[in-house]
Amino acid sequence: MFGIIGSGSWATALAKILTDNHHHINWLVRTDAMTESISKHRQNPNYLSSIVFDTALLQLDTNVSKVVAASDHIIIATPSAYVADTLKVLSKKDFEGKKIISAVKGIIPQDNILLNDYLEKQFNVELRDYFTIMGPCHAEEVAAEKLSYLTFSGVDEETAVGIATYFKNDYLNTVVNDDIYGVQFAAILKNIYALGAGIAHGLDYGDNFLSVFIANSADEMAGFLRNVGIHNIEVGKHEGEDPVTHKRKANYAASVYLGDLLVTCYSLYSRNRTFGKMIGKGYTVRSAQVELNMVAEGYNASKSIYIINKNVKAEMPIAETVYKILWEQLSPGEGFGQIEESLV
Repeated sequence: MFGIIGSGSWATALAKILTDNHHHINWLVRTDAMTESISKHRQNPNYLSSIVFDTALLQLDTNVSKVVAASDHIIIATPSAYVADTLKVLSKKDFEGKKIISAVKGIIPQDNILLNDYLEKQFNVELRDYFTIMGPCHAEEVAAEKLSYLTFSGVDEETAVGIATYFKNDYLNTVVNDDIYGVQFAAILKNIYALGAGIAHGLDYGDNFLSVFIANSADEMAGFLRNVGIHNIEVGKHEGEDPVTHKRKANYAASVYLGDLLVTCYSLYSRNRTFGKMIGKGYTVRSAQVELNMVAEGYNASKSIYIINKNVKAEMPIAETVYKILWEQLSPGEGFGQIEESLV
């Protein structure tokens, strides 16, 4: 039995995939009013309202302890900034015997650590019991049943393959690898670069500049991943066949790395791109947050990566400039003037 913690657009999309595949789920939602609305109207009143659920497959609750207790596989799909507060009522015992699946495309800002490291620190969750769901995959396209791909990662790759089978259907293909740290850092970084792409758009840069910006962002991301010890980041080189999936092993050109970066920087569905565009047009961070009314993970991530990179020591002029625009009041125009000088 799957439990989903979170009721935003991505959590709602995952709930759709599982219930479309006829799986019962326990679903943590925010309020009793949301529970009543979904039960009555079969739709999430706040996100992806085009999705109509078979409510016979839903067990809705506002109590995280009940959802976790009733589930074998726990999907965490809340924004990273709210994870600690959502889970604070739970104990180490609550996670015993559970498989944890992260759909969080951010970093825990209170500690500047990945979710798996946070869960190990707070709840003794071992890495072998931790898995990730990463993109490229926009919730809106899942809602429209446009063919999408999800990448499932776990050091126990055989179990990751098993988890992936619950999600595969006519509009959702699955890919599996064992690169837990790489896929998470890539997901965090692509949101920062998508913010930058949005800022560039808001500043009225054109497609020619944006292509150069994204190419340089891809290179910068690869440099960071290499410095933190990720190995499968070469383009055009595959290190044989995966022993579990029997596909060629993924490299940096795979969907979860370069593919997710591209779609997040280009897509109109990207909330980080949208947030960045507002900043480029002169919105303050606070006014952009109010206008967007959704969490842009790249905002907090830009600060966390800036701090982490003091130890990693990768060359990151683009990510550092995005951080300074968002957190140190560097003007977008001046910041992108500096970025222009760094691009190759």
